[in-house]
Amino acid sequence: MNMKLILAALAASSIAAPVFADGKALYLEKTCIACHGKDAKKPLTPEYPKLAGQNAKYAERQMLDIKSGARANGNSAAMKGVMHLVSDEEIKELAKYLSEIK
Repeated sequence: MNMKLILAALAASSIAAPVFADGKALYLEKTCIACHGKDAKKPLTPEYPKLAGQNAKYAERQMLDIKSGARANGNSAAMKGVMHLVSDEEIKELAKYLSEIK
């Protein structure tokens, strides 16, 4: 096979690779802000959790469980309606971002 074709194919595949927004951008884009507040510290209602400073692994697990249906208690029904919009990679990035908020 022609080396130029191989290099062109590799370049095209790297351009097509998904690019994920950072956690803060995802927090805004995926509408987390609507219920959990602009700084993840003041949720819309007292029943919704404050997410700022949450342990990343814990937050990631909760989001994954809500998305899969493994968690169906409390207010998870409200979250279930939006979690299909968030990929597993984006969940990981969101959880990391939330854990870093002071």
